[in-house]
Amino acid sequence: MIKFKNSFLLTALTAILFFSGCAKDVEEYNKPAVYWYGKLVKNISRGDLEKADNYYSSLQGEHIGSPLLPEATMILAIAHMSNEEYLLSEHFLNEYIKRYATANEKEDAEFLKIKSKYRALPNPRRDQALIGEAIEEAQKFKNNYPNSMYYDVVETMQTRLYLAEAALNETIADLYVRLDKPKSAEYYRNIKPQPWIKWDEIDRANTAWYRAWFEGDGTQSWYAFMVPDTRSVVSRNSVVDDNITTK
Repeated sequence: MIKFKNSFLLTALTAILFFSGCAKDVEEYNKPAVYWYGKLVKNISRGDLEKADNYYSSLQGEHIGSPLLPEATMILAIAHMSNEEYLLSEHFLNEYIKRYATANEKEDAEFLKIKSKYRALPNPRRDQALIGEAIEEAQKFKNNYPNSMYYDVVETMQTRLYLAEAALNETIADLYVRLDKPKSAEYYRNIKPQPWIKWDEIDRANTAWYRAWFEGDGTQSWYAFMVPDTRSVVSRNSVVDDNITTK
């Protein structure tokens, strides 16, 4: 009986210590804004962006009018961009633009949004929609800020995105050639709406050998024999009247 009581007390004490230890992190509330801001910055410096995001939520929830919020929002946007978490970076930039940015600060934040989208595309053949969005955002920025100090940088990024889009279209055209769909291939090869680019002088980018092994080099792939000759694997922009007999 004594042994049972000792075991019970030991178990109860262990549980109390465990939950009281957890409570130090979980039950933090009603703190001054500078406390949450300090915790946020400290965790960013440690590379723990998940905890930093949580402290940001506490800062925003308890001190919605704090003058520290704009700076905290921009810090997290830049931190996530540096950590290659571009969707989170864009989220905080949108928050900054919508809630805190002045006219001049909005221009800076809009530029960072385009930069974030651009940096999210190290392998352009993987995301056709994101390329289109990035091109559209870049054009919108150029229209809204024709005298911006970032104008030339944005134009350079946009030009590279046009080239990436053209390379992607060429890859899709090559796929249609392998599927014996010449009209669909021609459709994609004719999507070159920028007359100021000398397309005949553009060379296809080289694919690193370790990526080409799995993805192909943009002209052919080791897995081509596995691609079925069906409409389900091709684009919705496929030309319907290609004379193909599908199985």
